[in-house]
Amino acid sequence: MKNIFIGIDVSNKTLDICIKENNNNTFYTIENSISSCKKFFNKFKKSSCLTYVAMENTGRYNYNLYEALEKFSFLVYVINPIHMKKSLGLVRGKNDQVDAERIVYFIEKNHMDLPQWQPNTLAIKKLKVLQTERKHRIKIKSGLLKQQCDYKLMKSMKMDKELLKLNQSLISNIDKQLKIIEHKIELIIQEDQILQDQSNRLRTIPGVGKVLTWMMITKTQGFCRINNPRKMACYAGVVPFDHQSGTSLRFKPKVSVFADKELKKVLHLAAMSAIRLDNELRVYYLRKVEEGKNKMSILNAIRNKIIHRIFALINNETIYQKDFVIS
Repeated sequence: MKNIFIGIDVSNKTLDICIKENNNNTFYTIENSISSCKKFFNKFKKSSCLTYVAMENTGRYNYNLYEALEKFSFLVYVINPIHMKKSLGLVRGKNDQVDAERIVYFIEKNHMDLPQWQPNTLAIKKLKVLQTERKHRIKIKSGLLKQQCDYKLMKSMKMDKELLKLNQSLISNIDKQLKIIEHKIELIIQEDQILQDQSNRLRTIPGVGKVLTWMMITKTQGFCRINNPRKMACYAGVVPFDHQSGTSLRFKPKVSVFADKELKKVLHLAAMSAIRLDNELRVYYLRKVEEGKNKMSILNAIRNKIIHRIFALINNETIYQKDFVIS
């Protein structure tokens, strides 16, 4: 009997499903809820052939599927939407049913080259949710701070002070919520011995603060999903790649646009912090500047070095040594 391939197009309220079995495609639409997912997948539980389940990563909309699929022994794959889009080539038309069918064909062709999805621990799940909530509040706060500059234009209408007061009140409430969220993040890490140990090691590295520590733990799922510094550097977009074709087109190596830009931003702040402190990263930065190197290229190299230090401490189960020799 041939394998069963299931492609799922995930949306807020519904799941559009395409099942390829014996070269025949069948389509279903079910509610995006844990009970509906369990009921649907129960029919494949006793199947003697391998069942491949694939979906795109759509953030929180996937949570019910994750919760249901933990109870089954299917081969599950969560596809990067960019990877999916780039693989389609020239296509026309788009709807939920077509998307589900395209996911089926993609996973049937590429499942050998993709990592299988593994369920997160409860602590990692909580950390991801809280960090998402924190990110949204910081975004709202940034927008409110920008609005304050516009209130000067309303001075002639005598509305500037009143609006500024309301604006500051909102910012104050957001700051209080951010403190609560950050406190909860720290509590979750402290309650897990492994995560607490990882956090303590990471924070000994110059420039690495609490935000980067939280992000590295969740992005790597406690350094289980990504355990190689080179893969992490590529994921974060700090690795330069060659850009050349033949003998006529040659450009300087540059980083890829396909990166986790949020992580890259925090790594940049960590690099900026590190070169202000008394450590070998600052010595390295000053030496390269004297050699005439581009400052942004040097900072990018420092981001890469921070990632390699993080993984070195985790893999060697040690803390950062200030006198470590840098190349």
